[in-house]
Amino acid sequence: MKISINGKSKLKSFEGLRLIAYQCSAGVWTIGWGHTTGVKEGDKITIGQAEIFLTGDLVQFENAVNKLVKVPINQNQFDALILLIFNIGITAFTGSTLLRKLNAGDYSGASNQFLVWNKIRVNGVKKPNLGLTQRRQAEKELFDRA
Repeated sequence: MKISINGKSKLKSFEGLRLIAYQCSAGVWTIGWGHTTGVKEGDKITIGQAEIFLTGDLVQFENAVNKLVKVPINQNQFDALILLIFNIGITAFTGSTLLRKLNAGDYSGASNQFLVWNKIRVNGVKKPNLGLTQRRQAEKELFDRA
């Protein structure tokens, strides 16, 4: 499966477009729509370059979902998983309770796990973040849509 046009549009709205490199809340240099590979302070790109970065980045996340998820999922569920993994990373998803529940056929349990991933680290302490809480709720709702 591949992310849908709707899923890609949602991802862009969640990530926001930045044409000049910035440090995200985790301190990682980021540019475009959440691209981090090889980004350093002072980097600048065009919208066209941002599109190329996003297309390339999505391939690894699509491949991960296609490989790791062992049960049937619909396009909305696939898109929701891509949106989540784009934000939390493949490693975190691979070891997640969400994936374990999903692969056990517990779709409802997996859906509820989206809401667990709403924290950021502030001075070494994980705290809920309103923006992430809203994003996770939207991802959960998309996952639950038939």
